[in-house]
Amino acid sequence: MGKISVTKINTLTGHKDCIYTLERSGTSNIFFSAGGDGLVAQWNLSGEKDGHLIANLPNSVYALHYLKTLNSLIVGQNFEGIHIIDLETNQEKASLKLTEAAIFDIKTLKDLIFVGTGDGTLFIVDLKRVNVIKKIKFSDQSVRSIAVNEANDELAIGYSDNHIRILDLKDFSLKREILAHKNSVFTLKYSPDYRHLLSGSRDAHLKIWDVNRDYELTESIVAHMYAINNIAFSPDKNYFVTCSMDKSIKVWSAREYKLLKVIDKARHAGHGTSVNKLLWSEYSDLLVSASDDRSISIWDIKMIEN
Repeated sequence: MGKISVTKINTLTGHKDCIYTLERSGTSNIFFSAGGDGLVAQWNLSGEKDGHLIANLPNSVYALHYLKTLNSLIVGQNFEGIHIIDLETNQEKASLKLTEAAIFDIKTLKDLIFVGTGDGTLFIVDLKRVNVIKKIKFSDQSVRSIAVNEANDELAIGYSDNHIRILDLKDFSLKREILAHKNSVFTLKYSPDYRHLLSGSRDAHLKIWDVNRDYELTESIVAHMYAINNIAFSPDKNYFVTCSMDKSIKVWSAREYKLLKVIDKARHAGHGTSVNKLLWSEYSDLLVSASDDRSISIWDIKMIEN
């Protein structure tokens, strides 16, 4: 395998507090961000440095989710609920008060919205009617991450009680409960072929689970110095990246799970504080990272063959 070249090509600023989440749109060069200031912004990777305000909410936002079928953005407002914003008009088309807790993750499948909250509840919301059809609670500790496996009709949920729980999407029954880490499961991501589930935790470990072998653990890697906040795959599916509270981004081989590159402040003018979210765009294969330092960095990552 060849070497990896990393170039920081842009720094985007405008948020007034930590940036917690990034989300893609229906157009490869457009993405969204949100954070502790309650601002939801739209950005353009094609060279523009200024963002456009989509929404200004009174509470922090940890979770965004793009709805391609409706060209809308679901925004999780902490301590309140979800807002569905029409991106053609930037107007709110629906909202739903859910909880007094934080909202850590939002995913969708067909006409269902899955919302994970800080009191350990998974809310299942009917998208068309925008009402709660089911509440699932296995723990009093936070639901931190959600991943959808369309191939197996499964939902993977990462909790702050150190467990990963696998639900059957047909009836939302519990299929498997895994004591996965020694601390909160902050991020989950299925591999693009759905054969593996990757988990990252506050314990700094990256773990690889074999989906077709009843989620058998196949790799356990001390991947960072501190909590792993997010995982994202490259558009060509050959690589993935992790980011951490240790301020670094790491590039890995998706085939061998080997570390290929470390992106940090000393070597690449990386972030000065925790890196919270990653988005590897199909637009020129640019990698986007968001941090507690209130900035978004845009990275050009090239694979150089030997």
